[in-house]
Amino acid sequence: MTATVPDPAPARSPDAATPAAPLGVAVLGYSFMGKAHSNAWRNVGAFYDTPPVARQVLVGRDQDQLSAAAQRYGWAETATDWREVLTRDDVQIVDICTPGHLHAEQAIAALEAGKHVLVEKPLANSVAEAEKMAAAAREAATRGVIAMTGFTYRRIPALVLARQLIADGKLGQVRQVRVSYLQDWLADEAAPMTWRLRKETAGSGAMGDLASHAVDQVQFLLGERVASVSATINTFVPQRTGPAGLEPVTVDDAAWATLRLPSGAVASVEVSRFATGRRNALEIEVYGSGGHLRFDLENLNELHYYDAGAPAALQGSARILVTDAEHPYLDAWWPPGHILGWDHAFTSQAADFLTAIRTGTPPAASFEDGLAVQRVLDAMERSAAQASTAVVI
Repeated sequence: MTATVPDPAPARSPDAATPAAPLGVAVLGYSFMGKAHSNAWRNVGAFYDTPPVARQVLVGRDQDQLSAAAQRYGWAETATDWREVLTRDDVQIVDICTPGHLHAEQAIAALEAGKHVLVEKPLANSVAEAEKMAAAAREAATRGVIAMTGFTYRRIPALVLARQLIADGKLGQVRQVRVSYLQDWLADEAAPMTWRLRKETAGSGAMGDLASHAVDQVQFLLGERVASVSATINTFVPQRTGPAGLEPVTVDDAAWATLRLPSGAVASVEVSRFATGRRNALEIEVYGSGGHLRFDLENLNELHYYDAGAPAALQGSARILVTDAEHPYLDAWWPPGHILGWDHAFTSQAADFLTAIRTGTPPAASFEDGLAVQRVLDAMERSAAQASTAVVI
């Protein structure tokens, strides 16, 4: 199967018709991703011609922190019981931004309740959970219910342009891909224990957190699934201080993998949360027989393109500033040269999700796409444990 990208939602026109009743949104989770998604739901109607939404309810466990977040982000209500929220007639969309171990139960229950569901990546903590979620999404689709995985970087205009250039044959035959995603928020061994360092809540460490993005981008850009994996993983600090004292870290801190694709292309992936001095460094390079592309998330409005077919005297890597109205998603935003930021991709993602609801078009990334990534992550873990190549199921 190949990953597909929906057409970007059109920019709002001044005379766009407005449906009588907005779609009520509930976001489960109010921390980092809850904040990013809340910002998207607040802004989407200002930039895209999509069905209107009502920021109905923000859901979390700690009422004091939840109430403060809801007031700050502009939510109408709060709730501490996500199951009760699924019974509400004024909620049509459930946006899941909770830790991974909650995704499967919450998403499946929401789909069964007839709610459209957006789930932050990674889709689940295991292949078994992701398979159940994908099956629930397939059944829900027969009832017109939409389910989408939140691989937000698919909405960065430069990366969508890169996919188009590859599909148009501008690189010739793609031979190799290099993706590194490096952060340093755990480089201090005195950093405290969190849910992200426990396998029972996070599923994995840098693999689920960062390699999920890297793997999805490989499959998104090339339009094909990974076939086999050879990987190694490492945990640099085996214990961290938690509320009850020292606790074992049960996930990986860093991972390295070689991915092989059916076309013959080979991708190398390196992810780490221990790369001192690297805050959020996602770098992607794609090399083909006719040229190459380079992308750096810390300069996300730029795409570098090398055309091997240019005259020798003119060959060199061209910097494309991806901010023109002709570029993907940009007709909804600012004049040329007025750059976008990390948060804009979340707004574009919300627009694509709402457009899928309105048109009944299967969204991307689908739960099937999320499952495909989960299978690669599982193969990475199996390969590292067995010190051998693992076939992606």
